[in-house]
Amino acid sequence: MTRKRHLRPEEEALWQEVARRTVPLKPQRPAMPLLANPAPREDPASQPIEPFRLGQAARPGTSGLDMLPGLTDRRTAPPVAMDRKAFERLRRGKLTPEAKIDLHGMTLDQAHGALTAFILRAHGQGRRLVLVVTGKGKRRDDDGPIPVRQGVLRHNVPHWLRMAPLGPLVLQIAEAHLRHGGGGAYYVYLKRLR
Repeated sequence: MTRKRHLRPEEEALWQEVARRTVPLKPQRPAMPLLANPAPREDPASQPIEPFRLGQAARPGTSGLDMLPGLTDRRTAPPVAMDRKAFERLRRGKLTPEAKIDLHGMTLDQAHGALTAFILRAHGQGRRLVLVVTGKGKRRDDDGPIPVRQGVLRHNVPHWLRMAPLGPLVLQIAEAHLRHGGGGAYYVYLKRLR
């Protein structure tokens, strides 16, 4: 608790002199006229609340969530660019990949370089269907302040396959059938060599 200190007469005189010589930085605004009798404020608790329903102002058919769709939804969203029958055989695991690369245990930089070299080599050899194994990712024990997605390679490989220099060579990307790795692998269907 602070106590109010009273000024001695010489301190009061010094303060009055300082206050008299002080020039304000901004000129004073004209004083607002005071209302003789201001209107009394109504107590908000005394006003009745109109009946309402939760969500009555929401637009139908829209969700308020702005979330990134799941990985499976994002992979299936692009239209099928290859032959429909061949794509159905691919999804059912009836087509056998001609080459395979396993990216387990690689860092992002190592995996990106290895994937690029593998796809360029496979396309140069005239191969059409290759298998890229990423793994499903492991749970991290060191949960830090920044969230990290489980399966970093699994999430980045589709982006790398759509970007240059691989994008023009890739016709279709699809999640592998269980016999070829399921959610931890991708079928990459390459365009014909010209």
